[in-house]
Amino acid sequence: MEEKVLTGKLYDIQGFSVQDGPGVRTTAFLKGCPLRCPWCHSPESQAFYPQLSWISMRCQGTELCKSRCLEACTKGALELGDTREDAVSGAEIQMVHVKRDICDNCGECAEVCYPGALFICGKDYTVEELVKRLLQDKRFYERSGGGVTISGGEALCQPEFVLAVLKRLKEEGIHTALDTTGFAAWSVVEKVMPYVDLFLYDLKHMDSEKHKAVTAVPNEPILENARKIAAAGGKMQVRIPVIPMFNNDEANIRKTAEFCKELGDAIEVIQLLPYHNMGVTKYLRISDEPVAEATTPSDEFMQKLKRIMEEYGLPVTIH
Repeated sequence: MEEKVLTGKLYDIQGFSVQDGPGVRTTAFLKGCPLRCPWCHSPESQAFYPQLSWISMRCQGTELCKSRCLEACTKGALELGDTREDAVSGAEIQMVHVKRDICDNCGECAEVCYPGALFICGKDYTVEELVKRLLQDKRFYERSGGGVTISGGEALCQPEFVLAVLKRLKEEGIHTALDTTGFAAWSVVEKVMPYVDLFLYDLKHMDSEKHKAVTAVPNEPILENARKIAAAGGKMQVRIPVIPMFNNDEANIRKTAEFCKELGDAIEVIQLLPYHNMGVTKYLRISDEPVAEATTPSDEFMQKLKRIMEEYGLPVTIH
């Protein structure tokens, strides 16, 4: 019997990234996450399966495509919907609409959508296929002190694939970072640790009940894994998304600072990430349900939180 080839499901690969660890990096984004954070700026990362995405401004509908996608869809999951004015010609375009209750994400419509308004988000890669792509940028890593960041979703939901990719990258002498929610079995984290140079570690709230009420999972495994990583000599950049009405009160910030202080030299820096609404439009690409928006914290407020954490002798930046 032929041996099954190990694959992982990704939704994006982003080169020239300077936000996901030191230097110039390439970030591989894996699909699937057990958390359901309402502020998630990559909602397409949450599902563990490929999804049909639709970008309204690319849709040429009845104007140029003659709605070929409607004919291609054998499930009847597409129909003509709203209209918009074309920015170039000024013509009125009647766009398509995806009936999400019928669509099974087969991708038949995407194959005939030449403007790329319809596309499947989620592609399988073998370990060697992904590593080959990541090594294309090796000269940038070497010149900038960068490397590869494995992100998600929650990448540790695909543990065997992530472990195999990290091993291959270390064989090539590549600096590796793992962007993680920390919500995984310790046995999974422990296996990848020897091949991770830096953990980009999310901390969202110190109260487990509030954490679960908002993100759908408790925080005990997250905090315990952080302690174990620190005890084992791992290095971390702690990332704290600052979300109004959730975790931006002083009491929670101080509890977070106290916890980070416990981790000692494991922490290289704490990054405060002010909420932004850049991901709001992405929800409508994969769903008819809009997402609730919050107000972006002011610079003055972010500086206040930074000063609070610095009182504990912690290295803090606003990212």
